[in-house]
Amino acid sequence: MPLQKITQLLLLLSMLGSIPLSAQSTSADSVTIALNDYIDAFYYGDTSKIHRSVDLGVHKYGYYRPRNSNTYEGSAMPFREMIEYATGVLKKGKNPNVEKFPRKVEVYEVLDKTACGKVTAWWGTDYILLAKLEGRWKITNVLWQSPTPKQ
Repeated sequence: MPLQKITQLLLLLSMLGSIPLSAQSTSADSVTIALNDYIDAFYYGDTSKIHRSVDLGVHKYGYYRPRNSNTYEGSAMPFREMIEYATGVLKKGKNPNVEKFPRKVEVYEVLDKTACGKVTAWWGTDYILLAKLEGRWKITNVLWQSPTPKQ
């Protein structure tokens, strides 16, 4: 096979191989935006970001340690309570240290209709499932835990 034909074939294969990667990257970017919206809603009290990135039927459940306790308690937070919490943050005003709060977003996998990721924030670690609903990534399930006791 002449060198020119091999070069053309390699170019064609590289172009074909890049199509799914760019589509995957775009979806991962959209999932990252949804996860950052979720953090921003609670850090800055921006309820519009909850409406944009969280499904109305969200199931959020987590485990936290009450003050002066070493045992965890469970707590659910439906969509309405997310809005109420964010509204309370906004009423208190921006925390002057909010830019120093922990913030880490990890996207683990993105398929065509489902995705999963992890958020680390001041309140702890959230494992998040998302679904592509009406063309937009929405958080449907959250399982979280407050930070573990310092050893």
